[in-house]
Amino acid sequence: MAWRGDVRFLYKQLILKDFRIRYRNMSLGVFWSLLNPLVMMVVLTFVFTVIYPSKVPKFPVFVLCGIIPFNFFSLAWSNGTVSIAGNAPLVKRVSFPREVIPISTVLSSVPHLFIQLVMLVGMALIFGIHPGLQWLWLIVVWILEIGFVCGLAMIFSALDVFVKDTRYFVESASTVLFWLVPIFYDFKVIPVKYRDIYQFNPVAAIVLAMRNILLEDKAPSPILMTKLALVSVLTIAVGHLIFQKLQKNFYQHL
Repeated sequence: MAWRGDVRFLYKQLILKDFRIRYRNMSLGVFWSLLNPLVMMVVLTFVFTVIYPSKVPKFPVFVLCGIIPFNFFSLAWSNGTVSIAGNAPLVKRVSFPREVIPISTVLSSVPHLFIQLVMLVGMALIFGIHPGLQWLWLIVVWILEIGFVCGLAMIFSALDVFVKDTRYFVESASTVLFWLVPIFYDFKVIPVKYRDIYQFNPVAAIVLAMRNILLEDKAPSPILMTKLALVSVLTIAVGHLIFQKLQKNFYQHL
């Protein structure tokens, strides 16, 4: 029990450290958590309601349902990837479960995410979308999203110790995924033959689920949630196995 208490304390300290470092030298502090998605929302709304008019109703809410999940995914995955190498002195000198580091790095992005979700709820209320029981699904959806990114962080933080190009691969992959997630376009424009495969992308599944909940006032489809849960659980399991196997040689490569 004492050991578990030590691990919880370590999680808390690492999460607080990452959160403080992120905003330490920013004059606007946590306001940047709101500014980035707001600017993207305004730009995309202008482009797809004025230049290329979209038929999607309540487009600002629609696009925020895409921007917020993607921002969390991209930021947490990128930071999680470099977390082991970035904490090399701690990894080499202190005995503790090493997976605490990438997981705590992902969790340190959750307050950032929560601030953006509050903004999304506020925007939904402005556009006449009222809370209902279906909104409880948001909790399930985000637990699965966070779990999925924790699995990715374990995999890629371990690989980054041995192959430093891993972090650049993650940056490039995030750029590609921006276009493969329905952030500013409707899922209906995707050809039918690709839709089932598309939903195995957890970030795309999160976006679709959030639009079901907030814009359509209905629970996400069981098939969509099953795919999201399967991929999330599988990623966590694979991430844990890979991390446990590779961490034995961290000391020699850090």
